[in-house]
Amino acid sequence: MPSMFAPLSFRSGLVAKNSLVLAPLTNQQSHPDGTLAEAEFDWLVSRADGGFGVVMTCASHVAKDGQGWAGELGIFDDAHLPGLTRLASALRERGAASIVQLFHGGARANPQLTGAQVWSASEAEGVRAATAVDLSRIVTQFADAARRAQQAGMDGVELHGAHGYLFTQFLSTATNRREDGYGGSLENRARLLREALRAVRARVGPRFTVGVRLSPENYGTQQGLDLDESLQVATWLAEDGVDYVHLSLWDAARPTLKRPSEHAIPLFRAALPEGIRILVAGKIWTREDAESLLSLGADGVAIGRAAIGNARWALEAQDPAWQPARPPYPVETLRANHLSPAFAEYMRQWKGFVL
Repeated sequence: MPSMFAPLSFRSGLVAKNSLVLAPLTNQQSHPDGTLAEAEFDWLVSRADGGFGVVMTCASHVAKDGQGWAGELGIFDDAHLPGLTRLASALRERGAASIVQLFHGGARANPQLTGAQVWSASEAEGVRAATAVDLSRIVTQFADAARRAQQAGMDGVELHGAHGYLFTQFLSTATNRREDGYGGSLENRARLLREALRAVRARVGPRFTVGVRLSPENYGTQQGLDLDESLQVATWLAEDGVDYVHLSLWDAARPTLKRPSEHAIPLFRAALPEGIRILVAGKIWTREDAESLLSLGADGVAIGRAAIGNARWALEAQDPAWQPARPPYPVETLRANHLSPAFAEYMRQWKGFVL
């Protein structure tokens, strides 16, 4: 069985020291202008100290009008470069690979923060439909953001194509009702994500790691996503130059909704060419959880909520008998795990997480 402590290599040439990834987690700790704050720097660096082979930032907006929440890390301006450069250097010094998750909220952007009307694939209440100018601009902005990450010394970027944000709004039949080249068929609905990926790859070259996060199926209020369509999208992304696909499963132990006898990982493994890595996230708490996903064909496991209350998860899990602390966590425990007061307060939104 694959070991989660074995190195994880990507076809870009990046080699992480292990297969354990700090998942991209919203933490609301950066400055209002999107520059990196000390609290977010400390949060991310502490997970590198905790042994994670790859540390991902939170979703970082590539355009001012894409910001989804207060305290969000930005990467839409060169003013963000000093903080990102400092972070990349600190993570490298601690032996961790660094990836910035690139993001635009689309209809879920916050106009009170951006000062702009939100836009998406199609018109809805308070939302305008994207124009050709919007679509051309956002492709360029993703490429520009990826180049900034590269300039800062980061090891890669991940395009956030999951969780109901901009790219998902185009992929979903529930939110995309366009009748032009960006709506209707799956080929059209996937066009914006593919154009952005190709633009990113062209800008950063083949030796910079580029991934895409996908939601393979419907979850909660997120509708209009089909498993077989997601498999096809992943295949196209491989053709367009992606190094890995990151599956956000919410509960990685469960089989797919569409095919209850099958798990998503083997399906995506069969659909993707050899050399394209698969990362997986979703309620991975223990070493046993992680190993079971690797045995199904995942190449890396992204630890999210378990890493919030266990900063040293990747180091502690080397002991087969170790069990992570689980919620509800006292605020003091979260503070000891390098969460700022703002981040700890934000986690109260997750029912039962904070004592």
